[in-house]
Amino acid sequence: MKDTDLSYMSVRRSKDQIVAQILGLCQEDGASKTRIVYLVNLNFHNVNTYLDLLLGKGLIEATQSNRPIYKTTPKGEWALESLREVEAIYS
Repeated sequence: MKDTDLSYMSVRRSKDQIVAQILGLCQEDGASKTRIVYLVNLNFHNVNTYLDLLLGKGLIEATQSNRPIYKTTPKGEWALESLREVEAIYS
């Protein structure tokens, strides 16, 4: 195996990439916690950490129900656009 062959290694996502994925998923109609777990590829422990962070910063809001739906707020839309701009610099 060559030193340059990295196909055997998994690439870890940064916290910013995960936050951007969650914010993007919660746009429009919003998303349940289960949907976020499956589509962003997190476990329930990790998703709670990210949801608490995003709720605390006012980047998402949750409906008040037994199964809350998380939606990106206008502040979250701004943050998502900023994260995408930063990611474009690295790409």
